[in-house]
Order: sequence, then C-alpha cells, then structure tokens
Amino acid sequence: MFRAKLSVPSWIALSAAALLAAGCSSTSVDKTANWSPNRIYAEAKDEAGSGAYDKAVPLYEKLEGRAAGTPLAQQAQLEKAYAQYKSGEKANAIATIDRFLKLHPASPAIDYALYLKGVINFNDDLGMFAFLTRQDLSERDQKAAKESFESFKELATRFPESRYTPDARQRMNYIVNSLAQYEVHVARYYYSRGAYLAAINRAQLALSDYREVPALEEALYIIVRSYDALGMKDLRDDAQRVLTTNYPQSEYLARGFKGKDDPWWKVW
Repeated sequence: MFRAKLSVPSWIALSAAALLAAGCSSTSVDKTANWSPNRIYAEAKDEAGSGAYDKAVPLYEKLEGRAAGTPLAQQAQLEKAYAQYKSGEKANAIATIDRFLKLHPASPAIDYALYLKGVINFNDDLGMFAFLTRQDLSERDQKAAKESFESFKELATRFPESRYTPDARQRMNYIVNSLAQYEVHVARYYYSRGAYLAAINRAQLALSDYREVPALEEALYIIVRSYDALGMKDLRDDAQRVLTTNYPQSEYLARGFKGKDDPWWKVW
C-alpha cells in the first residue's frame, strides 16, 4: 500500500494549523449576536441599574451599531455617556456627548446632552479626599468649571423651558461665585506673602470681572489692607469707603479675614 510521507516542514505546517484552529475555537463568542436591539438595551439598563456601568458601556456601544439611524441608537449614545461618567471615564464621556451633539443637532435630547456635559465638568477633578481637606471648587483648576458654565449657559439660552434649566442656573451661580473666589484666593495668597501690589491687582480683577458675588467683599478688604501696608493712605481710605458703602455690616472690618472653618460657600 502506498503511504505518503510528510516532510518535516509539512508537520510544522499541520501543527501550526492545529494551533490556529484551537485558538479560534477558544475565542469568546458574542452572546449578543442574536439579540434584538431591544434586548440589548434592556440588558444595558439592567447593568447600569445595578451599578455595573463598566459592563453597560460595551452593551450600549453594540446597540449604537445595531440600531444605527434610530432614536434608540441616540438614546444608547447618551446613556453610554452617563455610564462612562459614572465609571470614572470622564474624558470618554465628554467625547461621546460631543459626538452626539455633532451628529444629532436637531435631537429633542440636546438639552439633556448639554446638561450632562455641564454636570460632568462641574464635578471634574473633585478628588476622592476633597471632602476631608474641605477643598471647594474655587481652590481647584478652573478650566473644567469654565467649560461647565458654558454648557449650562448654552442650555439656559437655547432651552429656557427645559426641565434641566433651573438646576443648571443654580450651578451657574455657584460656578460664578467660585471663579470670583478663586481670584480672591490668589489675591489673599499674594497679600500673605507681602506682595501687596500683586494682591491689589488680583483683587481688582475679581471686582472688574464679577458682580454681586460674596467674594467681592473680601476682595475690597484685601485692597484696603494692601494699600495700608504700602502706606498709601488716600487709596486705602477710598477703598474702605467703597467697602463700607457696599457692605455696611462687613465682618472683615470687625475681625479680619475669615478662617478656613468659616467658608462663604455651601456644599452642593
């Protein structure tokens, strides 16, 4: 009987093919392959509802592809952004929202997208231990706060009747107060280091850029104290007249700078 003899290279080729086949057979199977879009959505909602946002994200991504061009795909995109945010993937969440805003400018959910973008940036960089250090928004990086404000502002301008607008306006007020307080934090830092001209300039920046916010009382007080330290009595007296006129019951004039345990702000 004739028997074909395989050469060594042939054995190597067969072995490689066997290994490849074994590898393919061990590849995980897509359990959603035969699922309807509605089932994928239901599963994603269940995962998100139980707090498993990291598991919900890939399901929403599959749904975006399966239901492309439908309102369900748009809903999946927004819910994916929220799941990314809750998973700590804030940059990805913002990117998802920006993509939604670009692809669906006429969507009835634009107001929610703007609100969610504002909320993500509003809480950005808070840090796990901020509550222990009593660190408020005014003491952190201002970039995210400003971007948050712009999102809320666009929401309030374009959709004044939206259900999300009242809360957005409250957050805008908080952000404005915090941005003004940031300038005052810097001014007080310069004052404490004896850099009185720098303190005056930074406090005046707060006065020129913001109106009717609590931080302006301290800004005026820093200007009064800085001019006094510089021996510029006339300018000190002018600043003090402005302070007493606008804040006749000012506690700064009575007891100086507020302590860290007596912040002006209220925890959100």
